[in-house]
Amino acid sequence: MNEAESVADDQHLDLYRKVVTIRFAELRIREHVEKEGFGGFWHPGIGQEGLQVGAVSAMGPDDYLYYAHRGLGYAVAKGMKLEALFGDLLGRRSGSTGGKGGGTVHFADAERHVLGQGGTLGSSFVMGAGTAAASQLLGDGRVTVVFFGDGASGRGTWHEAALQASVWKLPVVWVCENNGWALSARFTEQSPTEHVADRAPAYGMPGVVVDGQDTVAVREVTAEAVERARRGEGPTLIEAKTLRIRGHYEGDRQPYREDQVVGDEIPNDPVHRLGEQIPDDVRRGIDAEARDRVGKAFDAALAAPRADSSVIFEDVWA
Repeated sequence: MNEAESVADDQHLDLYRKVVTIRFAELRIREHVEKEGFGGFWHPGIGQEGLQVGAVSAMGPDDYLYYAHRGLGYAVAKGMKLEALFGDLLGRRSGSTGGKGGGTVHFADAERHVLGQGGTLGSSFVMGAGTAAASQLLGDGRVTVVFFGDGASGRGTWHEAALQASVWKLPVVWVCENNGWALSARFTEQSPTEHVADRAPAYGMPGVVVDGQDTVAVREVTAEAVERARRGEGPTLIEAKTLRIRGHYEGDRQPYREDQVVGDEIPNDPVHRLGEQIPDDVRRGIDAEARDRVGKAFDAALAAPRADSSVIFEDVWA
């Protein structure tokens, strides 16, 4: 085996390790919601872990991340600790936000440049453009990557941010996770174009469609877009075609949907696609370690003290 093949293998193992860790984390959260109840709305990202890991793995450690609301794969891939992520969801003081926003996806980690998301759908577009503008002015070489769903692509903030980012050639990459559903509306019912990426030329930027279940393919197209942005050539719109396996939120009965995926059989599963290329004994070892790590982190988060109402007065500028 030559050096290039060795590096590629190490990279593949790292991608699989992250994707399977996220899958076990998703399943553990689902188990908790089903058995214990949940003080919020968990939007499961099962089946979309591969594209999240693929895209984030193409970012540099100092690049900025704004994640979407479906799942926690982005934050895990960027290096955030599982216990902190679980603590956020469970409203524990051990969470990265100290318990604010418990019950939904609100993480933050300044050290790892995970900047969170806004409180309304589509607000990350303008915040991401703002971060990219700051990087351009400072000349710090950082790229901002903004994730969003196909439903959010119809927000007015997308038009504003995409237009200005292209005019100013801001170092930002837009990653649309098109799972075919905007809550209860099919993508075909809400879009006049076959692909979200078809809209890119109107903003003077490249539009790329990629198989979102292929982690390696997503990584490759994102790496190219990130480097393009870093060279000062402006934004790219990436559309990763994926599947929404569960409901809009955990517990959603989906009466609007006839093509529900039953059980845990995931078509074109990104975890299986990566795992098939790894020797069975190595894969089983990674699986066991990931399952154990997720279990310990979740138990630690459950044991942490709950946040009380006083937390809303912390970290506030007066």
